[in-house]
Amino acid sequence: MKRFYKKGISLFLILLMSFPLCACKSDDSKTLTTVKLNEVAHSIFYAPMYVAIEKGYFEDEGIELSLTTGFGADKTMAAVVSGDADVGFMGTEASIYAYTEGAKDHVINFAQLTQRAGNFVVARENTDSFSYEDMIGKDVLGGRAGGTPEMVYEYVLRENGVSPSEVKIDQSIDFGSTAAAFSGGQGDYTIEFEPSATALEQSGDGYVVASIGVDSGYLPYTAFCAKESYLKENADLIQHFTNALQKGMDYVAGHSPEEIASVIAPQFSETDLKTLTLIVSRYYDQETWNIDLILREEGYDLMLTILEESGVLSGAAPYEDLVNTDFAEKASTL
Repeated sequence: MKRFYKKGISLFLILLMSFPLCACKSDDSKTLTTVKLNEVAHSIFYAPMYVAIEKGYFEDEGIELSLTTGFGADKTMAAVVSGDADVGFMGTEASIYAYTEGAKDHVINFAQLTQRAGNFVVARENTDSFSYEDMIGKDVLGGRAGGTPEMVYEYVLRENGVSPSEVKIDQSIDFGSTAAAFSGGQGDYTIEFEPSATALEQSGDGYVVASIGVDSGYLPYTAFCAKESYLKENADLIQHFTNALQKGMDYVAGHSPEEIASVIAPQFSETDLKTLTLIVSRYYDQETWNIDLILREEGYDLMLTILEESGVLSGAAPYEDLVNTDFAEKASTL
């Protein structure tokens, strides 16, 4: 009996050594699914997304993120439509244009990141009493004709009783060159995104006197989108993607600008931490980011109004056709 017991133990040990102790994979070795994301630009304006990247929230959700910068909504949209990108990150107006032009497998917005415009009015002189009426008859370095930054700026002018035709808006300068032109003496005002607005202040060449984002109100300035077919075929993956983004939003909502800047610093190595913190603080203070990713109808309607007033909306673009809030709503409850 003892001999049989010893043989049994020996056989058991041999079998045990022949197989791994655990058939499951550890968290460190789990298989990740690649999601190809094309962002319209790489900007501090999009801080919650970079928090999600740097904190490893995408990996936690089983996603290996492949990030590419499109440098323009038209290029980002083209990447999504062609399949070069699974998800696009850009202004909601791009999806509206594609839909009204008759796209069959149209792009649907499923998560909103920024709820305000990200550009500012920079003046030659520092003043606490700026009025948009001050721009009447003045030279302003604006954005590209038909571009969302320019359309939102012109909407703000109209909301403040100023017709864009009353302002000498220069739209001939490349988007990335307006700050340098302003430093060189062109224009009485310039409309700038960060980090250019802060850079002009630091050099003493200009002063931020108004926020286009605050003055235009809440609107879905940038959102994540994918083709309708991709959302249907990869619903679980999109949910995990949205969950990761929500974790980034949660972090931003619960931490200081200093802490946020420290987390995203590796994404902006060309910007020193002090400047990065100033920029994050400016966006933080004006409530650029909501506490969730839900793209609400009232903001979408405001975007449609801006497009209509600018004369670029060529047809109906129903909210229910272009927005899916299911993923963001579920992520907000986790």
